[in-house]
Amino acid sequence: MSVTHAPQTADVLTRQDPELAEILLGELDRQSSTLQLIAAENFCSPAVLAALGSPLANKYAEGYPGARHHGGCEIVDVAERLAVERAKALFGADHANVQSHSGSSAVLAAYAALLRPGDTVLALGLPYGGHLTHGSPANFSGRWFDFVPYGVDAETGLIDHDQVRALARTHRPKAIVCGSIAYPRHIDHAFFREVADEVGAYLIADAAHPIGLVAGGAAPNPVPYADIVCATTHKVLRGPRGGMILCGNELAERVDRAVFPFTQGGAQMHTIAAKAVAFGEAATPAFGAYAHQVIANAKVLAAALADEGLVVTTGGTDTHLVTADPAPLGVDGRTARGRLAAAGMVLDCCALPHADSRGLRLGTAAVTTQGMAEKEMERIAALLAGVVRGEAESARAREEVRDLVGGFPPYPA
Repeated sequence: MSVTHAPQTADVLTRQDPELAEILLGELDRQSSTLQLIAAENFCSPAVLAALGSPLANKYAEGYPGARHHGGCEIVDVAERLAVERAKALFGADHANVQSHSGSSAVLAAYAALLRPGDTVLALGLPYGGHLTHGSPANFSGRWFDFVPYGVDAETGLIDHDQVRALARTHRPKAIVCGSIAYPRHIDHAFFREVADEVGAYLIADAAHPIGLVAGGAAPNPVPYADIVCATTHKVLRGPRGGMILCGNELAERVDRAVFPFTQGGAQMHTIAAKAVAFGEAATPAFGAYAHQVIANAKVLAAALADEGLVVTTGGTDTHLVTADPAPLGVDGRTARGRLAAAGMVLDCCALPHADSRGLRLGTAAVTTQGMAEKEMERIAALLAGVVRGEAESARAREEVRDLVGGFPPYPA
């Protein structure tokens, strides 16, 4: 499912600020002429971009609809209520807060709603795909809370459920976090709910990556199981960069107060309007077909990379994510990423479970938005492996990438 036309913002900037217009057009060219394989990125629709560039950007709106700290919020109140109702309907939640500026700020608000500094939290360890907000010492989470990490099985790469249960019984955490930035399999939310209930812990689902798949009916919904679900509105969901929180009515007031006034100030009303647009788009049958194609593409990409000699973690994927070790091709992840960047293939490195080296993390959300399907995934895998092995010169590989993406412009004229 491709978006339909290029944003026209640059036209105004060309007249007003040609220097910045050149930068904007340069980024549009970069996105249109290289392969966007970063798992956390996607292409917004022109309607989402239009909302982001709307007059709602001018409005200061601290507080919530009907209870703002500024006058003149009658219209933006309608926009926020629309975003909330669409999010609740899309995910089957009693309550939605759509003000979080990012996924990290959504997680911060969830912790603020449920925890106090020093509380114990059980979360997936960073070496196994956990996020910075899951206990990194460089992040507020690792400084304010006592995180106990769980990991994955050394053989399968799957979350070690026995270890999760044992750690929960030993440490009796105040909260358990399930979710990851580099775990390509579905999370067993029912299992985590069972463990949380056994030890009297809250369950927080960090669904930043799979929430778009959930919206499209292509991944399990954490809402019925978690006390709080934190998510982003970009990635597979294809909305603006931002966050949201879903919860039951019993925690609604605590969550709202944790977002404002505890962790954030004024809401970004243009972004909230863009979230409403994205939620509306995600409720369509076309988006459901897109979400399923994202996964079909990821499965083919994972299998093709394995055929090329990379070691795909967990043996495949259930989601838009693929993580792989390029070591069998003779290089580490950082070297591979550099070679691929020179060839116009944009992706990330990630930690590899039970390994000292880093691997590659890819995602199929953006290329699927462009209209690519299984055949293109096989071509991408072959291109990637050839570049990583050093068999293809960067210039020649770059031209092949241009040829491929040229047939799938993200914003067709």
